[in-house]
Amino acid sequence: MNIEMKDEKWWEKEVIYQIYPKSFKDSNNDGIGDIQGIREKLPYLKELGITMIWICPIFTSPMVDNGYDISDFEGINPEFGTMTDFDQLLEEANELGIKVILDLVINHTSDEHPWFQSALKDQESPYRDYYIFKEGKTEPNNWRSIFGGSVWEKLPDEEVYYFHAFDKKQPDLNWENPALRQELYGMINRWLEKGIAGFRIDSITFIKKDQDFASLPADGVDGLASCKSKTRNRPGIDVFLNELKRETFEKYNCVTVGEAPGVPYEEYGDFIGDDGYFSMIFDFNYSDIDVESGSDWFKRTNWTTKEFKEKLKRSQEVLQANGWGANFIENHDQPRAVSKFIKPKYQTDEAAKALGMLYFFLRGTPFIYQAQELGMQNAERNKIDQFNDISSIDNYHRSIQEGFTPEEAMEFVNQRSRDNTRTPFPWNYSQYGGFSTTTPWLAMTEEYPSRNAQQNQVLAHYKKMIELRQQGIVSDTLTKGTIIFLDNVPDNIVAYKRVFKETEVYSYTNLSDTVELIPFEKRMFDLLLNSHDDLVNEENELKLHPYQSVLFKKINEVSDNGN
Repeated sequence: MNIEMKDEKWWEKEVIYQIYPKSFKDSNNDGIGDIQGIREKLPYLKELGITMIWICPIFTSPMVDNGYDISDFEGINPEFGTMTDFDQLLEEANELGIKVILDLVINHTSDEHPWFQSALKDQESPYRDYYIFKEGKTEPNNWRSIFGGSVWEKLPDEEVYYFHAFDKKQPDLNWENPALRQELYGMINRWLEKGIAGFRIDSITFIKKDQDFASLPADGVDGLASCKSKTRNRPGIDVFLNELKRETFEKYNCVTVGEAPGVPYEEYGDFIGDDGYFSMIFDFNYSDIDVESGSDWFKRTNWTTKEFKEKLKRSQEVLQANGWGANFIENHDQPRAVSKFIKPKYQTDEAAKALGMLYFFLRGTPFIYQAQELGMQNAERNKIDQFNDISSIDNYHRSIQEGFTPEEAMEFVNQRSRDNTRTPFPWNYSQYGGFSTTTPWLAMTEEYPSRNAQQNQVLAHYKKMIELRQQGIVSDTLTKGTIIFLDNVPDNIVAYKRVFKETEVYSYTNLSDTVELIPFEKRMFDLLLNSHDDLVNEENELKLHPYQSVLFKKINEVSDNGN
């Protein structure tokens, strides 16, 4: 994509919509979403107001981890369509002013990738050095993979093990090998030459492993230890990331969004600074507040709004000090935000709108995950065999192993399953929600007959939010403005202001189930947006209902009154 803009940071003005292709729209009625389905819904996306789509992996894959196990980086998985379909989608999206970014998965491949297959067949194959193999009669160490079990898998006919930080069918690439890196760079550049606007880069902090491969003290009843401390954002990763940027991204006016878990705040400048590796990164510190660890769902936390607010404030301040952030409340690895952040009694359209307002006007590029704009909630499943997600299945069995009952384990999984956001998109109230005319690959949520893209007040509100940020009277303030969190509010209120030149925009959100009062001089503010139909605004006090959010513009007497 040839983006001709003087502003090299053009991506700061975008609103990005994440598409999980398998669940977005099925065009050929095989129960699986596809590229032509995305193309069919481009007018919906244009009307919503977004400016860019991020499409989760559509590459050739056995789909063990729903496309994050790639067997051909430059092929399209047949269940999604063909490269011709993709080219058509890219062309039509660009005609509508919608840019396209793809997932870049370069920490690992599928075990069905030709490189790995060659490595298995021949001990002398140069592709053996494309992966991490270790000789031995037993596993080289006691590291646990992100999806459970050992990170090591034995080859059937040799006393040799290969390494996988994720599933055993996702062997990690050996980034210590320069030849492997050059292969990856060539592939990345060919995609950029095709005209995509950039990449969301998957699990990129895992590409550097501690080369001692030493065992760690066990942290679970399985006798294993999480591999994260030895495989995530390790010393020396800067060499790889700088080379990756230099050999690929820097040659194009593209956007790069890093999934970079494990990066401490003091290193954010390296990742998103003026000479950072990426345009922006996701920060998971506040999004994972409900669990101690994103991969151990049975370690629940009893978090408070005050704690959430402190994490959000810290995140925004660090991002502002160092560069730019990618703001989100949902993605394909998270449960639905309404179910996670809002108490059951208050999981309403108004609360869904309030959650949207809370994060959408933060400093950074807002991301919307598909059907988030409908106020979707988690699906409720009764049996583990109803889940497709490998992480859900692992967490269910690990929970029981850790001493929880099957009922408790099922509750953990229902709360946190990645399948919660992977359910098919409900376009209307017909059978299968207009997603398909046949049984979908994953069961719909129970709410789709009443919650879909038809006559949806949450959807209408998202359109208002996007229009306000992109074309509204305070657009510059909401995109370019600094962010300052407000302290003179109750613990249950998340409040901040955005400031640009003479304009100030104030955001107040009651993230609790109690009514909250805020000191507020009514005569000084104009209301821009409200999640609820009513607003109790006394002369010097603002009263917010449970899970209500409001956005105000401060009246500037000189500019607003023309004096």
